Amino acid sequence: MARDLTTNSDRLIEESRSLLRDNQAGGRFRRMRSQPIGRGSAELRAKHFAAKLTQLTVGVVAILVAAGVAGAILNGIGFWGVMCTVLAIAVVFGVVTRRKIKVPKRSDLNTGDVRHMVARTELWLEHHRPALPPPAVTLVDQIGVQLDALGLQLEHIEPLHPAAVETRKLVGETLPGMIDAYRKIPAHLRNEDRAGTGTPDAQLVESLGKISKEIDSVTRQLADGALDDLAIRTRYLDYRYGAEGTPEALPPPDPLAELNRLPDKDKQET
Repeated sequence: MARDLTTNSDRLIEESRSLLRDNQAGGRFRRMRSQPIGRGSAELRAKHFAAKLTQLTVGVVAILVAAGVAGAILNGIGFWGVMCTVLAIAVVFGVVTRRKIKVPKRSDLNTGDVRHMVARTELWLEHHRPALPPPAVTLVDQIGVQLDALGLQLEHIEPLHPAAVETRKLVGETLPGMIDAYRKIPAHLRNEDRAGTGTPDAQLVESLGKISKEIDSVTRQLADGALDDLAIRTRYLDYRYGAEGTPEALPPPDPLAELNRLPDKDKQET
């Protein structure tokens, strides 16, 4: 009997530890899902927060001014006036803080300049990230970092450059279209293998991996052009000023050229 109690106690302790580890892992995963995936979406969220803070400040100040004016006219607003003021401030606070950032529509992703396209795509991905399996979430976070680097590269090339056009199609159309197609699949069918092609979860992870590699490839190609330009400028500096960064030695003076610079009188004397 004692042995059974000991065995059951050990089993309960181990299950409790396992449950604690799962909860901790789930908490970390939920925190990861709530974080911005890139600098562009983080800037949009910061602007949204600043706008809400401004609205809240203006609303509270307006209520206090109105209460002050009413108190001056009525010679005090009394207890119920104070309660109405507090209630009005609470209502404004609740309305403003509940306003969530507007998620861009899929049709609006591939519009505007490159910086805004990247920011909107990152924000769109963050909105749909909770519906993705954990491996896909990791890849989406990775793609967010890659989009930041790619956006900086695309800002310095022509909008009609083949790399810019192809990247816009990949980031603004192919990527969101694939996630939309995945989300249309019922949750209980996403882990079922269909006709030997793999589960929808596995297909999504594989496709996101290919997109990540393609974004990295385009970024490296554009960076190679910048590196080549830097190398050319460095070689020019070496040729013009020497390898050590000092001006090259000037050629020796030409005696005939010096003689031609002298006045005619000095030439005759010479």
